Amino acid sequence: MKIVSTVVDLRDALRNSKSQSFVPTMGNLHAGHLSLIEQARMVGDCCVASIFVNPLQFGANEDFGSYPRTMDRDCELLEEKGCDLLFAPTIGDLYPEPQTFKLHPDPALADILEGEFRPGFFTGVATVVMKLFQCVFAHAAQPGHAFFGQKDFQQLLIVQRMVQQFALPITVHAVPTSRDFDGLALSSRNGYLSQEERREATALSQALELIRGAVLAGGGDLEGLCAKQIENLRTRGWQPDYLTVRRQADLQRPAQSDTDLVVLGAARLGRTRLIDNMLMNRGSA
Repeated sequence: MKIVSTVVDLRDALRNSKSQSFVPTMGNLHAGHLSLIEQARMVGDCCVASIFVNPLQFGANEDFGSYPRTMDRDCELLEEKGCDLLFAPTIGDLYPEPQTFKLHPDPALADILEGEFRPGFFTGVATVVMKLFQCVFAHAAQPGHAFFGQKDFQQLLIVQRMVQQFALPITVHAVPTSRDFDGLALSSRNGYLSQEERREATALSQALELIRGAVLAGGGDLEGLCAKQIENLRTRGWQPDYLTVRRQADLQRPAQSDTDLVVLGAARLGRTRLIDNMLMNRGSA
């Protein structure tokens, strides 16, 4: 596996590649990231990963400074999975001057749910993803492929919509959420959990599963179902931001006729904020 840090070196390394598959990450890799690499290796002639902790998507009181950075281990894992090229820029490499030009996603999609509780988050995400796409795919002879996990479902939708509206020659592949043995969605931030919190952390996925099961069983009071599970998490010591059922297509509140739905949740356990979601189709229940 070749490792480069500058845009010039990245493009030079890709000079003879016709079609790239790309997995953008912030490092501290886990099995979920590696499943993206496995999928990426199946398409294109060069599997590219990036590791970059993007300051633009962190708020003033968030964990940019303490976000876990495990570069040596990450490189070993990527090489074991057959990644061909790692782009690991510094902030100065990717933002050689202040990034005053930014990409602002549609507020109808980006200012709800995560966007409500993390203002500006998706502007930072969209800006860095667009920039990384330009770095990796700018000179590709054939359409590229980018791989994102469904755990960050709202982010996935925003990236898909961005690619569509800017007519980028990139296929965005959605990879199902990777989970631990007990159902907890894998996340780099799971490492913040104490042993006791780690045992409790499954309550979030269990709450989503209960809502999902009730909806598929014909439950029509979606707000009531979610409110019940929010209160349950609060009594267990969580600080929920939201549990909600939305349309998969645009994350708006569903009508009775909508069938492709997703239940999403975000809640803080101690100092760790966890997110998760589960897809469902109540038309096939």
